[in-house]
Amino acid sequence: MTIAPGDTLPAATLVKMGAEGPEPVDLAAHAKGKTLVVFAVPGAFTPTCHSAHVPSFIRTKDQFMAKGVDEIVCVSVNDPFVMKAWGDSTGAAEAGITMLGDAESAFTRAVGMEFTAPPAGLISRSRRYAMLVEDGVVTRLHVEESPGTCEISGGEALLAEL
Repeated sequence: MTIAPGDTLPAATLVKMGAEGPEPVDLAAHAKGKTLVVFAVPGAFTPTCHSAHVPSFIRTKDQFMAKGVDEIVCVSVNDPFVMKAWGDSTGAAEAGITMLGDAESAFTRAVGMEFTAPPAGLISRSRRYAMLVEDGVVTRLHVEESPGTCEISGGEALLAEL
């Protein structure tokens, strides 16, 4: 079942790069008491993700923070090493966007956002979406129909609703 506004984030462990190497992150526990923007992409370094989706949240980060968002989190079905390299290369890390790898697709499956596109080499990846999460509960959710588009899930589109 696909997650929807009013649902609580499921328990699932993602991974980020810390000072000592990979560190587990339970996103549901991490979201408690905070307002988060969580956006997901089909893959690090893929064209739309790299040139449109991540940059849209870098551009809008300060505006989200001014509206009470505590953190912006990017999730992708990639390992934490790739997510760190991608965060560094896009400027997302420098902008303060948290880059989380969902290497086993555990979170992606738990929120019902998994898809597969063999011709593009994308197996068990995440659909493109953005959501606002308040104290662990999804309050806004924008899901793209096509993984190659970034219109309703971009930073500006979500920001316009706050």
